[in-house]
Amino acid sequence: MEVHDDDVKIGNVIDLFIAGCLMSLSRFGSLPNLITLARLLLVPVVIAMIASQRWLDAFLIFVVAGISDAIDGWLAKTFDLTTELGAFLDPAADKALLISIYVALAIVQVIPAPLAILVVARDLMIIGAIVMSWLVNKPVEIRPLLISKVNTTAQIGFAALVLAGKACGFGLYGFFDISLYVVAALTLASLAAYLWQWMSHIGL
Repeated sequence: MEVHDDDVKIGNVIDLFIAGCLMSLSRFGSLPNLITLARLLLVPVVIAMIASQRWLDAFLIFVVAGISDAIDGWLAKTFDLTTELGAFLDPAADKALLISIYVALAIVQVIPAPLAILVVARDLMIIGAIVMSWLVNKPVEIRPLLISKVNTTAQIGFAALVLAGKACGFGLYGFFDISLYVVAALTLASLAAYLWQWMSHIGL
């Protein structure tokens, strides 16, 4: 197969373009963190949209937040832009957004208040256990468990389902109750798994 000079030149141009993009990205090492911060700023906005029952806006903000989460994660992994701040900030922003949505939905009586309380209490108890571990000089490293990942996925899916139903005007009927109980059960199971792990570490 014969290779023409034009093909070589085009290849060199493409290589230079890719190299330039990579150099530009390396100068914006904090770009994923900036995207995460922007997602964190969406928290009061989505609360305001739910409080005023502007369901389409609330759903779109939720979708944008999900896309931004995927983008900052892809940028960090693909271009090696991971930072210690990002490792803390990204899950914190996700939790803040999710918890805020559950609390706001409970306040406007779209979901039962006990579910929102359960979601918030789970995270508070886990944080409290970590702090207590440090206080007794037995710091514990909390690693995401499989049940925790399943729980988070279920919580996100339920929130998306409720917001989409309100935004598009379709009823969830019996599926709402089923999803609610599944989320509640997974939240309790995840909390129990983490507490068991913590108690084993502390020696209780």
